[in-house]
Amino acid sequence: MAHIRDPAHNAKPADVEERRMAIYRDLFFNNVDGFVSSAFPVLKSLYKEDDWQQRVRQFFSKHDCSSPFFLDIAGEFLQFLAGSYTKQKNDPPFILELAHYEWVELDVSVSHQGSHEINLEANQVARAGLYLTSLARNLSYLYPVHTISQDHQPTVPASEPYYFVVYRDNNDEVQFLSTNAMTALLLSIIESQPGIDLAEVCQQVAKHAPQFTLEQLYQGALSTLSSMAERGVIVTQRAP
Repeated sequence: MAHIRDPAHNAKPADVEERRMAIYRDLFFNNVDGFVSSAFPVLKSLYKEDDWQQRVRQFFSKHDCSSPFFLDIAGEFLQFLAGSYTKQKNDPPFILELAHYEWVELDVSVSHQGSHEINLEANQVARAGLYLTSLARNLSYLYPVHTISQDHQPTVPASEPYYFVVYRDNNDEVQFLSTNAMTALLLSIIESQPGIDLAEVCQQVAKHAPQFTLEQLYQGALSTLSSMAERGVIVTQRAP
């Protein structure tokens, strides 16, 4: 096992034929490389092939995965980048944010919706207990991760965060929505206090935005959260 993971530093067992051992070395590494590369296609596209292979090789040989499931390999690679990985000169400054964004897309695509979640009609938002669906993520980044490509690679973080919601719609398609600071705050309050009602949400928002009246906040929150309910981002729950 040590040889398969890191053949450069661990000798092949003497009683195993090189041809056979090579098959296992390639099989294991290529499987992991395939999962990582398919989970992070934009990040991979920013590297030369040899440089990308080097990073996957480091992950394969150095990182101890805590999950045996293939679908969790992408999350383990993200943990590797955020933890033991030593950043290289040719790594983009946004490597962690882009990797996290690409992992979120995969995570949302395979997440299971709670059986207790109920979709809301827009006209129910004002009187229902509000929840962020298990199929949505409320996100913010300092780099425009949604526009990064080989031809667009920002070198410095923005002065203000970019806000996004990634969610899975009723057709099981992963969708991306650019939002703003106020929407992010609304969703953050609901996520941290599941079951909260609209009036209490507005009371919480008022602490952060004293320049608005409660009526202004209520109308703005009602409009925003009704739109989120139509997309299935905000739901309610059936009584136990």
